[in-house]
Amino acid sequence: MASLDSFGARSQLGVGDASYEIYKISQVEGSARLPYSLKILLENLLRTEDGANITADHIRALGSWDPTAEPSVEIQFTPARVLMQDFTGVPCVVDLATMREAVRELGGDATKVNPLAPAELVIDHSVIADLFGRADAFVRNVDLEYQRNQERYQFLRWGQTAFNEFKVVPPGTGIVHQVNIEYLARTIMTRNGVAYPDTVVGTDSHTTMVNGLGVVGWGVGGIEAEAAMLGQPVSMLIPKVVGFKLHGEMPEGTTATDLVLTITEMLRQHGVVGKFVEFYGPGVSAVPLANRATIGNMSPEYGSTVAIFPIDDETVRYLRLTGRPEEQLALVEAYAKEQGLWHDPAAEPEYSERLELDLSTVEPSLAGPKRPQDRVPLLSAKTLFRAALKDYVKAPVPVNVESAGNGVDGKADEASAESFPASDPPAVHAEQRTEDPADKPRDLISAAVGAAGRATNPVTVTLDDGTRFELDHGAVVIAAITSCTNTSNPQVMLGAALLAKKAVDRGLARKPWVKTTLAPGSKVVMDYYERAGLTPYLEKLGFNLVGYGCTTCIGNSGPLLEPISAAINDNDLTAVSVLSGNRNFEGRINPDVKMNYLASPPLVVAYALAGTMDIDLANEPLGNGADGQPVYLRDIWPTALEVEEVMATAIASEMFARDYADVFAGDERWQSLPTPTGDTFDWAADSTYVRKPPYFEGMPAEPAPVSDIAGARVLAKLGDSVTTDHISPAGSIKADSPAGKYLSEHGVDRRDFNSYGSRRGNHEVMVRGTFANIRLRNQLRLPGTGSAAGAALPEGGFTVNHLTGEQTTIYDASVAYQEAGVPLVILAGKEYGSGSSRDWAAKGTMLLGVRAVIAESYERIHRSNLIGMGVLPLQFPTGENAESLGLTGTETFTISGIEALNAGTTPRSVTVSTDTGVTFDAVVRIDTPGEADYYRHGGILRYVLRRMLAS
Repeated sequence: MASLDSFGARSQLGVGDASYEIYKISQVEGSARLPYSLKILLENLLRTEDGANITADHIRALGSWDPTAEPSVEIQFTPARVLMQDFTGVPCVVDLATMREAVRELGGDATKVNPLAPAELVIDHSVIADLFGRADAFVRNVDLEYQRNQERYQFLRWGQTAFNEFKVVPPGTGIVHQVNIEYLARTIMTRNGVAYPDTVVGTDSHTTMVNGLGVVGWGVGGIEAEAAMLGQPVSMLIPKVVGFKLHGEMPEGTTATDLVLTITEMLRQHGVVGKFVEFYGPGVSAVPLANRATIGNMSPEYGSTVAIFPIDDETVRYLRLTGRPEEQLALVEAYAKEQGLWHDPAAEPEYSERLELDLSTVEPSLAGPKRPQDRVPLLSAKTLFRAALKDYVKAPVPVNVESAGNGVDGKADEASAESFPASDPPAVHAEQRTEDPADKPRDLISAAVGAAGRATNPVTVTLDDGTRFELDHGAVVIAAITSCTNTSNPQVMLGAALLAKKAVDRGLARKPWVKTTLAPGSKVVMDYYERAGLTPYLEKLGFNLVGYGCTTCIGNSGPLLEPISAAINDNDLTAVSVLSGNRNFEGRINPDVKMNYLASPPLVVAYALAGTMDIDLANEPLGNGADGQPVYLRDIWPTALEVEEVMATAIASEMFARDYADVFAGDERWQSLPTPTGDTFDWAADSTYVRKPPYFEGMPAEPAPVSDIAGARVLAKLGDSVTTDHISPAGSIKADSPAGKYLSEHGVDRRDFNSYGSRRGNHEVMVRGTFANIRLRNQLRLPGTGSAAGAALPEGGFTVNHLTGEQTTIYDASVAYQEAGVPLVILAGKEYGSGSSRDWAAKGTMLLGVRAVIAESYERIHRSNLIGMGVLPLQFPTGENAESLGLTGTETFTISGIEALNAGTTPRSVTVSTDTGVTFDAVVRIDTPGEADYYRHGGILRYVLRRMLAS
């Protein structure tokens, strides 16, 4: 539908011999003062103005944006395209296939169900680093990937042929976000003769990586992504925009990882959840595109919706390097300058809030041991590791006690000042737990560090080849160059390879207990490694290619060697992983590993050489060289000049052009997969990977009235910072879990269980794994026999079935409740649902029979996803929580006032009462009229389907 063009914004832009229709932002009064990101949104509204969802008043409201006001004006944003990875993308395609059948059953034309916006899916989450440190690791891992995922891949091949505007990048190509910035992203789009900014929503929260290319985009739930594919705009409030001014230059010895960990810490402390962050100022031009992408990638870790860099010369340079045609480059530059989107280093747009960073103050850093915002200066890493270790071991024995280490400025080291008490503390006995130093205020940090002793429990391990060594607390058992965050960045990737070369030249080797893996973001990385002659040095240290995809960062780290795994578990050792990723939540990386540190790729190599976190890399040697002399990190750390010289000769645009020439075709394995045909999918009755979900079963053409909730029981009572990793099924499937039992009952051997992520297309598996994370701590307690408090539940997916008073799994309890007709609620603390944009965290919650969640606060995407599945997000009154209200989770709840939605209005609050006499008004977190419509219809999918039938 053509825009109503109330502002006369439609115009023409000539670029070379071509002419494009554009919508001029300058036609709206006030637009010149807007931040870059809001100008993009303004153009979006001008181009899609339809008088109903997008009106002239919406456009005027954005033009007259008040940077100091709290967000209150709803707008409808129409993304140019949708991006998916396979874990989150498979459920989207499953739902589209199911929607086709539902349309047919309700008398409509099934073939009308198609993406209306370009949708691209990159298969990158399914490869597991089973084999490592050997020449055939990549081939063997890909073979295993195809064996495990053949049903899913056949289904995706069917989707690619059945749906218009849907493309699939096959396995073994690269990580979705790197493929996005290197190939899929356009920066400026053209369609039907119209030129407009490239914008995107993606089913992975790290979609924000493309912000480095000047593209407005962010992660949404799979549910929202499906609606966007089907032409539904994304409902949002005009956000606050934080201006982040950069100046100066990075000092020698620092990396993009150090910069992004510094920015993450700053923005977490400032508070940017739900806001746009925009980088500006004279320092922007000194930040290479790859570093910009690294910063944008970590946006979910500091909580912003986007973290964007405007278009400038560096943007065009990168587009040229990655093989975009010259016509596209000319269009990007001409359009950006015409529309006032070209970065002016001297400009000072209006911002809601401002931060500033002198790049010269950045220092080498890690983050950990369990949160990406907890930055650890490298100079203090050993000391802070020892302080944190106390939380992870039983009865620590203080030996080699050290006082607080000296930081760069000679003062005692400091940890993050933010306090987000985890709902999933480490698996140690409650009476032996101590406070986490990361949760202490800054003035108490030095005391905690000063008291930190070295807990030790050395265990002798013998590998199958006869290698013997001692393993102790703090041993680095995984060193992984992995994830989209850093493997897109040639500077840090070449830095790691050069460090490996220098280490090998000096006679150093990785420690035999370290699992070393290399999983680049695209094939181009291995191309420039080969061209630079650096691959043999990485392989000498065990960093052989294991796959092109998200491995360690998402829990696909693969198993440790059995003797090492046994030693860790039999002796309750606190093992460590060091990875170049963006996520290090507890229980995420590997079930044998308790402490996880994010680091740059060069530091990953360094810790593989050291083999322990209990080392001061500034003052202690990594080991002895071939000459018997100690070798320090400073001896082998590559200089910026060395890295730049290799980059200049090793990277060329023809590499990108060659590797992406036929990116959707795939290799022989992909092309030889049998492909189903037909407009609707032929569901296999015995499939354990892809099954038809029940979302549309019994759905009437018109929605039933919304009803209040009565007689509800608590399925889980949770604490703060419960992430979607805790809620959504992820990682390996245990044989004795409800999901494992289901697979066994359906004839699947234990060795073929695969991961939850690979089985996201089977709702039966996924609902059984919801709230089953081994680190989840359900605060419900068993009925006491001699004590009112009763016994605590074990960590993991367990609860109390209030109908019987017995301990059971969360899944089995939900089945019992649903058979008895009992609705369920979840009680939670602050930042409920933070982490990746996992639609199954909401889908699984709904399928368990949960009608409402009552939390202190929510992460943006998960709150939206709950509504998208018909689950009501409620918030405790300000300053209150379950504890302050005296809620134990044993109560029976009534929630009244929801029915006001039937009148077309959204109540600001509803009344929650219990059978124990507790009553309070809970804030209704349905934030926009669009979300209210979704909830009235029982979720966004039903809403879209009914709209489709009506049209």
